[in-house]
Amino acid sequence: MKWIFGIGLILIFSACNKNKLEYSVTPYNLDIPSHFPQMPIPEDNPMTQEGVELGKKLFFEKRLSKDVTVNCASCHQQSKGFADPNQFSVGVGGAIGTRQSMALINLGWQTSFFWDGRAGTLEEQIFEPVRDPLEMHLSWPQAVSRLQLDSDYKRMFFKAFGTEDFDSTHVSKALAQFMRTLISSNSKYDIMYKFRNGMPLDASEQAILQSVTTQEWGGMDLFFSLTGGDCLHCHDGPLMHINLFSNNGMDTHFEDKGRYLVTNNPNDEGKFKVPTLRNIELTAPYMHDGRFNTLEEVIDQYSHGVVNSPTIDPMMEFAHQGGVQLDEYEKELLLAFLKTFTDWDFIENPAFKE
Repeated sequence: MKWIFGIGLILIFSACNKNKLEYSVTPYNLDIPSHFPQMPIPEDNPMTQEGVELGKKLFFEKRLSKDVTVNCASCHQQSKGFADPNQFSVGVGGAIGTRQSMALINLGWQTSFFWDGRAGTLEEQIFEPVRDPLEMHLSWPQAVSRLQLDSDYKRMFFKAFGTEDFDSTHVSKALAQFMRTLISSNSKYDIMYKFRNGMPLDASEQAILQSVTTQEWGGMDLFFSLTGGDCLHCHDGPLMHINLFSNNGMDTHFEDKGRYLVTNNPNDEGKFKVPTLRNIELTAPYMHDGRFNTLEEVIDQYSHGVVNSPTIDPMMEFAHQGGVQLDEYEKELLLAFLKTFTDWDFIENPAFKE
């Protein structure tokens, strides 16, 4: 009997060692659009199929909230361009936030996160919503303990990171990997952009190009005109945003001081992160405080509602006259162009659904 017991121990130890030796991850082939720059991926968090799969599961996990009612998708809805249709998001226990939730689009190319830029990496940003009392209101040790009780999560974390003794950094890394896959690049604007920049178009893109209306082309010209819409300073290129903070002339007095709350620099009062315009048709309400419900209101603001203040962005060149002074026809052209940013492939992508 002793030799049988000994053989059994050998088999058990062999199986354990085999499992450890067999741990490996599968690189995730992130499909970068041909007209986009390469996405910088952190060396300590490479993209893997296992990590993305785990991150997607965590994105919809309500056990990361105190009362198990809220997940990331609660405030970032795919049908709304991964934004929130509410002016301010509702957290656990009905808590109300103070800023409009930003859309989760093309995050891999962004260098700051939140409206005030208080997080410098996507991984860092992910830590905040879970512990924020206005959002998910759960300590990270509690959140991790809940996940560690789930055998499926233990298996998935081992497959993604080679450990069952995972912590909040592993949760953050997995979520970041999934969020980096949220790439929007198949709108009508993308085809217009490639055409204008002499890039090759395939047969299906050529067909879509033929559907671009005179109004949409006219709106594009107006958008990028320094004497027209004058929008290009903050929204340009394939990503349709720049990694900067701006006071865009909405207020003379700032109840929310924005970037100043992070830097304590008086020159940053009233400055907020410049958001992408991708899928802007679907991501209402607009601005950091969600004050505008329609794109028409936004266009009116930049046309006639701009106000001066000490920290106003110098690129708001028409602030002295209240805005760019678009007439009604020009507003229609600009609205038509803004709607070309809608990317239905992104909005309906099954890879992003629960």
